[in-house]
Amino acid sequence: MIGMIMFGVALVMLMFGFPVAFTFGGVALFFGIFAEGMDLFAFMPYRIMSVMQNTVLMAVPLFIFMGVVLQRTRLAEQLLTSMGRLFGGLPGGLAISTILVGALLAASTGVVGASVVAMGLISLPVMLAHKYDTRLATGTICASGTLGQIVPPSIILIILGDVLGLPVGNLFKAAVGPGVVLIGLYIVYILIMTRLKPQTAPAMPKDDTLSRGQEVRAALLAIIPPLALIIVVLGSIFTGVATPTESSALGGIGAVFLAIIYRQFSFKMVWDAARDTVSVTAMVFAILIGATAFSMVFSYTGGDYLLEEWLLMLPGEQWGFIILAMLVILILGFFIDFVEISFIIVPILAPIAEALGINMVWDELHLLTPPGSGQWSDPGFLFASSACET
Repeated sequence: MIGMIMFGVALVMLMFGFPVAFTFGGVALFFGIFAEGMDLFAFMPYRIMSVMQNTVLMAVPLFIFMGVVLQRTRLAEQLLTSMGRLFGGLPGGLAISTILVGALLAASTGVVGASVVAMGLISLPVMLAHKYDTRLATGTICASGTLGQIVPPSIILIILGDVLGLPVGNLFKAAVGPGVVLIGLYIVYILIMTRLKPQTAPAMPKDDTLSRGQEVRAALLAIIPPLALIIVVLGSIFTGVATPTESSALGGIGAVFLAIIYRQFSFKMVWDAARDTVSVTAMVFAILIGATAFSMVFSYTGGDYLLEEWLLMLPGEQWGFIILAMLVILILGFFIDFVEISFIIVPILAPIAEALGINMVWDELHLLTPPGSGQWSDPGFLFASSACET
């Protein structure tokens, strides 16, 4: 039970506001020494070295750099202005525009923080100025921002690909369909809400200075450049022309090129973007090392075997496991970030999913089948979507 106790202690410390990386690392150090002694941590340098030599994880800082550069080009501001003119005449039009722009920005950046901050600074004042309900406005921004966790290229999918030992390109392909469905459901929800309560999202007054053709032209000019970057980055992965790491480098170059197009390029901008990239990347990899130490101690104390034995005894086999896994990740998402979930929870659940006959990549629409047939799909997507919903 040492593993279970250390997990509970880590959650309590996180609720008190301790830094995530140091919390997991410190708890692992304390319980590791208590259970096995200092000799247990003789393996840590090898684990850290394997992280440093991992070429898949090289895509993380490159995609972060791509997102930070695009954030500084005022891409979201131009997109929201143009889309707002197109849909503003509808009740809830600004909220729909926020969802669509958030989806496009998520696909362009892959960084949730960048998307949420950009959409919050730009769209929230506009929606409140047009007398939108505060809860609907803020909820729409949070929903559109978290699309960055599931719409490719997503940092969480790169991490999951490394953790599960799966091709990142396959996970990107698997996440496109569910991402589109999620965007559609958000829009349907807004339409239903505005139909039932029109006062929560009134329509914008029409701008008579612009014709409909001019509005469409402005929207296309704002949409085409980032959409072209998305097609180039994802297309190079899906067609096999480039690996995710190579395409992330291509995305960084493309983001700088878009900054030139939008006349936002300067060497100071590149320097600031590089510093922000280093800061975010350092945070991610610090959490990674802390989570690695935590999962190592958790495994050595037998926590993973105890949990696996318990989960395999659940009623309903595959369905019971999937329901419980999604519920646990949903609850944990209130306290810890997707990086910790990916490096601590997913490695524990993945072997159980394989033992139950669940295929690890959603490449086809298969129903659940008996254990061992390996015909159903993607706990990688399952875990990603649960974190996204949280």
